[in-house]
Parts: sequence; structure tokens; C-alpha cells
Amino acid sequence: MSALVSSTSAPSANSHLPSPAAPRAALSTHPIDILRFNTCGSVDDGKSTLIGRLLYDSKSLMEDQIEALERSADITGGGQINLANLTDGLRAEREQGITIDVAYRYFATPKRKFIIADTPGHVQYTRNMVTGASTANLSIVLVDARAGVIEQSRRHTAIASLLRIPHLVVAINKMDLVGWSEERYVQIRTEFESFLPRLGIKDVQFIPISALNGDNVVERSANAPWYTGPTLLGHLETVHIASDLNLNAFRLPVQWVNRPHNPKDDYLHDFRGFSGQIASGVVKVGQKVLALPAGIVSRVKQIWTYDGAVQEAFGPQSVTLVLEDDIDISRGSMIVGLDQLPGAGTELTAKVCWMHPRALQRGKKYFLKHTTNTVQAVVTEIEHRLNIETLEAQAAPAELAMNDLGEIRIRTAKPIFYDGYASNRLTGAFILIEQGTNATVAAGMLAAPLEFVKPESGDYVI
Repeated sequence: MSALVSSTSAPSANSHLPSPAAPRAALSTHPIDILRFNTCGSVDDGKSTLIGRLLYDSKSLMEDQIEALERSADITGGGQINLANLTDGLRAEREQGITIDVAYRYFATPKRKFIIADTPGHVQYTRNMVTGASTANLSIVLVDARAGVIEQSRRHTAIASLLRIPHLVVAINKMDLVGWSEERYVQIRTEFESFLPRLGIKDVQFIPISALNGDNVVERSANAPWYTGPTLLGHLETVHIASDLNLNAFRLPVQWVNRPHNPKDDYLHDFRGFSGQIASGVVKVGQKVLALPAGIVSRVKQIWTYDGAVQEAFGPQSVTLVLEDDIDISRGSMIVGLDQLPGAGTELTAKVCWMHPRALQRGKKYFLKHTTNTVQAVVTEIEHRLNIETLEAQAAPAELAMNDLGEIRIRTAKPIFYDGYASNRLTGAFILIEQGTNATVAAGMLAAPLEFVKPESGDYVI
């Protein structure tokens, strides 16, 4: 599940249970270079075929997967292997030749590991696209070279911008159907470049491809001698993502209080740690931290990971912190660094993607899930709806319908501690949950806070 739809996720409670040798958190401290990316674009632009081609040509398929493709060829491929079936697993998807739900696939090359989210192209499945893209480092927008830039091309590029995906690839597909025309490639690139500055996306790579035939996907194509840039896989392997991590402001949403009480290990008898996934920043043993909402400062006594005790840790590692002082901390609390304090408040402004058939209306109450914390909330105002065609805001709409993007104001029953989504994609994200049905009805991105946690006479207060 994505960050927006599941908010800040962390390992299950049982994964933090200490072994007889040491208290442990869920994940190894060894950094792994993983690129998360999604594919998006209009219907029939070739998103699923592109992913199938990446997996097939990079030799990332098992024998049983190839056999399954061959068995399904007679049903859906006219006797030929249909690479789209690698991700279009639902019967309805195969029958209609479309993508309905988000499909995740994993593969690796000697240079990097990859997590792919294949997202739908239909307007009615915009919510699924938001789900798949919310944790992505990079977004691939496919464009049919014959149709050029259409509304869905703009819609998905705008969503990538709203979700603050730092890297964008515009893959101009089906170039074989336009005779590998350099002129057509330049026309589409020029049209994209006319509206990209308004979206604030800075790292953009244009690549002409044929997903069906494999041109410029894994291997360079001889059909486009005028193109001198990288292949798609070559770009995915080399795009710089290390600087995408937020290492400035330490944030640890507490998921679980670790109290093993193992009678066989005396050193664990009084062990009390706070487990979760670091949302951002770096934490070190001896560092001063602030526990919220308690508002009490303490020092980090120990840091435990799956590999044992360490002197420092950073996002997105999963850790267990032991503090020098006994503080009332539970699930939903947040431990933060003192150098850059988070915002705090009950009056919030956010951009949302509405995901439910019942429209969003003013005055309705929901549960707001932010990181590991859930509070009651009410939507007090609908500020505007985004017009995807013009990328302009339509002021004061009466409601937001399913798949609409807009800006709203929310009042929560108690303060939450957060950062603006632009600076922290984990502590700036939330979901709205319908009371009674527990249905996720919206994914949201918080605006930068107006008020911050402030020190007063040496103590920290809300």
C-alpha cells in the first residue's frame, strides 16, 4: 500500500520482538539502493506492455512466469505472448485489455533494485494512480506517439507534481507506428515543455521507445539514430536518488512500545523502547529529542535495529529507541529532533484526491490518519477544485466528486504534529476514513504549517 493510502507504514509489532541476544527492530541497517517508480498515462498507451518488456528483456522472469504467459497467449494474445499479462492479473483487465488496479512487480539488475507500480490510465481510476505513485521516486508518463499529449497526459503529470515525485520520464511510445519520426518526437516534447514549468518538475527525461518491440527499453534501438540519450533501463539504473532522502529533521512516529519482559534475560527485564520507522532525519546516541505530545525533552540512550545496537540511524530505517527518561509515550506519539521542530495544530489546509463515490461535502466528520496517529476530523471548507485541462483552480466548489483533486480545510479534535508535504512526504501525508464503514475516502497532502512547536522557559509546550 502506498504512503498516502496507508499513511506512514512501519513493520508489524511482532517484527520488533527481541531475540534472546538483543532487542531488535524490523529491518536491517544496511542501506539498499532501491528505486520505486510508477507507470502512468492514458488507456492503451502501453504501460503494462512496457513493464512486461522491462522484466522480459532484463531476464527477471522465472520459468513458470514465462510458461503462464505462453498458456494465456491463446486466450488474450491471439496466439502470441502478451507481455501486458505480467501485470494485468485480473480477468476483467485481460478481457478488456486495460489496467484497473495497481499491480506491483519487483526486479533487479547488478546496479539497482526496482519496485514498479503499474497504475491505471482511465479517468475513473485516478485514485488508483495516486495510490501507486505516492511512494515513487520516479514517475514514467507514457504518451502514444500517434495521439500526442492529451488530457490524461496532463492529469498524470499534474498528479506527479502534486505528489512531489522528484524525477519524471516522458516515454514517447509506439514510435514504430509513426515511422520513428524525429519531428513527431520534437513536437510532443515541445508541448510537454510548454506546461512543465507551471508544475515545478525539474528533473525530466524524454525517451522515444517501442514497448512492444523493445526499442530503447533495455537495448538501444538502431531505428532512432537521431536520439543520443539513455535507454529507459539505463536511465532508471543511473538516476540520482540519494539526495531525495530527507536527512534534515528527525521524525520517528511511534508505532509500538517495545516491552519484551523476557525472564531469561535479566538485561531485558526493564527494557522499554519505542519502535517505528524513521520518517526523516538522523538520530544518534546521546542526542536530545522531544517526545510529542508529552512535550518533554530527553536523550537517546540506545538505538536498536535488526542487526543489534547502533550508534546512529536514519530514514527510512526501522528502529527501537531507548530514552534516558521514563516518558508517557504510546502509539501515535512522535519523537522529533530539536533542530527543526514540526508544525502543530488543529486547523489544517491540504490538497486531496477524493476516492469515494459519495462526494465530499462541507461539515462531514471523518477519521484522519496521520503517520501512526488517528484523530477525529471535520471538513470545514472546500477551497477549490483543480481543473486538469487548464491546470487552474476553480474556486469554492460545492463538493468534490470521486477522482477530483482539490484543496480543503480540516479541523481535528486534537492537535497533530506534522510537516508540509513539500518538505516531508511521510509526515505531510494523511488519509481520511469514513466513520462507520472504515472506507478510505481521500488521500491528502498537508500545506506547510503556520504554527510550530515552540520552546518556553526551557520546556517545550504545544
